[in-house]
Amino acid sequence: MSWPQRLSLVRHLPAAWQPRARLYLDLIRWDRPAGWLLLLWPTLMALWLAAGGWPGLHLLGVFVLGTVLMRSAGCCINDVADREFDRHVKRTAQRPVTSGRVSVAEALIVGAVLALIAFALVLTTNAPTVQLSFVAVAVTVLYPFCKRWVSMPQGVLGIAFSMGIPMAFAAVQGQVPGLAWALMAVNLFWVLAYDTEYAMVDRDDDLRLGIRSSAMTLGRYDVSGILAFYTLHLLGWVIVAWQSVRLMGGHTLALQAALLAAAAQVLWHGWLIRTRERGPCFTAFRANHWLGATLFAGVVLALL
Repeated sequence: MSWPQRLSLVRHLPAAWQPRARLYLDLIRWDRPAGWLLLLWPTLMALWLAAGGWPGLHLLGVFVLGTVLMRSAGCCINDVADREFDRHVKRTAQRPVTSGRVSVAEALIVGAVLALIAFALVLTTNAPTVQLSFVAVAVTVLYPFCKRWVSMPQGVLGIAFSMGIPMAFAAVQGQVPGLAWALMAVNLFWVLAYDTEYAMVDRDDDLRLGIRSSAMTLGRYDVSGILAFYTLHLLGWVIVAWQSVRLMGGHTLALQAALLAAAAQVLWHGWLIRTRERGPCFTAFRANHWLGATLFAGVVLALL
């Protein structure tokens, strides 16, 4: 979203509030929707598979709004946790908390308010979904600190970014079947793939600052590791989705088309990251939401 578009969101506020509102939009990465789209597509896929098709307007609204709100809250927590590291990285040095334009307390309050609104949405579902929401929040808070101690913190991020899957099944069915956990495991490989691409962008800075990542752990096998993660994700997805759609009497042709389109995107990603340059790696990371959208579209069409 461009600055004029962002300004249009706050122009109706009192003039004294507008500068803070713009900072808060920067804090939650409002102009970078790729982040919440990476969360949204697997969650919506789980909703459709759990419901065998259209899940209803209520659940759709809860999970779309909840996804955007929790990703925004996660940005607040992440920026507070990483503020001492971010000031030494050119790409992140001007983030509101890191630059001092938003205080730590202020960022935490914004994050808490967003999380509480998301929780209010979850309260309109059922008890199993509410219980899982506490786990989702705990993992979201834990993730930023894992970068200090865990050799592949992307695995923890994968759990955080996949919690919408069991929550979606719980909201529809009142339980979390094996299918949901299988889909969550499959999604974990996708997160490992795209967040390793992201880690490749900051690898030099992370090495200097002592931050751990999958890009450093994989070393010279980073590109082949990413392609392996993508391959496991697509293979797992087609097995889970194929079995689910066939049991529901859906059409597997749409899944085949989605798989081919997704595989073509993976090959493009491999071409982009082959030289390990920052720009192409970041382009590959940002384009991942199209891969998620492709697989989600395949499920939707298969269940029509």
